[in-house]
Amino acid sequence: MANLRIGLVIYGSLDTLTGGYLYDRLMVEAWRASGHEVVLFSLPWRNYARHLADNFNHTFFRRLQTAALDVLIQDELNHPSLLWLNPLLLRRVAYPILSLVHLVKAGERRPAWQNFLYGWLERRYWQTVDGFIYNSQDTRRLVEGMLGRQPPGVVVYPGRNHLSPLPRAARTDEQPLRLISVGNVVRRKGLHTLLAALAQLPRGNWRLTVIGSLTLEPAYVADLRVFIKRHDLTERVTLCGAVPNDQLAPYLAASDLFVMVSQYEGFGMVYLEALAAGLPVIASTAGAAGEIVRHGQEGYLLPPDDVAALARLLRRLLDDPAALRPLSRAARARWQQFPTWAEGAERIVAFVNRQQAIDNRKQATGNR
Repeated sequence: MANLRIGLVIYGSLDTLTGGYLYDRLMVEAWRASGHEVVLFSLPWRNYARHLADNFNHTFFRRLQTAALDVLIQDELNHPSLLWLNPLLLRRVAYPILSLVHLVKAGERRPAWQNFLYGWLERRYWQTVDGFIYNSQDTRRLVEGMLGRQPPGVVVYPGRNHLSPLPRAARTDEQPLRLISVGNVVRRKGLHTLLAALAQLPRGNWRLTVIGSLTLEPAYVADLRVFIKRHDLTERVTLCGAVPNDQLAPYLAASDLFVMVSQYEGFGMVYLEALAAGLPVIASTAGAAGEIVRHGQEGYLLPPDDVAALARLLRRLLDDPAALRPLSRAARARWQQFPTWAEGAERIVAFVNRQQAIDNRKQATGNR
């Protein structure tokens, strides 16, 4: 299989601390390690309306038009900058354009009129690409459902091998249950639901560590701090802020149970990282968590925002922490079933080669 010259469109830097950017960065590393060349096309972060103006950025258009590429992969996060640019680009380049979809903006919780607008813009963008790379089956179903058709696409899960698990710190059943939640502290991640459930539990036999940026939604974080103080949780809840991914393993190793009942996750790489550490996981039925964690086997899946259900489950586990042991053993075994980053990268390369062949046939017949 010949080496490819792959273009990748992103906002900002690959070092951004989110799961989507970690996926992009580690795929780039895997492609380069296999001999493929990767060219980054970065646009500056701005608000959504100003990103729409990128469609008329002649300099950016010329860079894409003149690039000698075998494929251009666009992180779907960049869709507002590309939905009018792409049709012009497709008429001037020979390479296929693929959209890498981590999360559908119109699939998030917000007022219906906003999602109607975002959905209209996303569908317009999706109609301008030759195919899709999805991070989960759930993401694929969402895109295909909104489009009303099944365009060429491939599901490539994140790799399992970017985190080196550490041995779990031993504990006795008499010690406080050590909970951990990892994710930027934004409303979508559902930390308010977890705190509300914990506020209903006995005060002395649990501790919660929260890893994730505290600066993305400052008003939300301020509300959480007020809740923590009002319910006398300050001694039991620690908000650590952002931690680089390569420094996450010790926090996971010092924990007994991972909890993040998000309102929606396109995949949720942190669930995979928790499984690597042998942590049972409590996750949400919304989104793709069910493709990673199986209810009753490696953890539990609960409806988002269901404080009562989460409180009941946590109370049961506090009363019987030994119930976590078989889940912990199953967690590590489940983690080993996921592909490596190298395997995922080559799966994308194989899909690109198929799309190149299709694109070449279309150009030969004038049907692109």
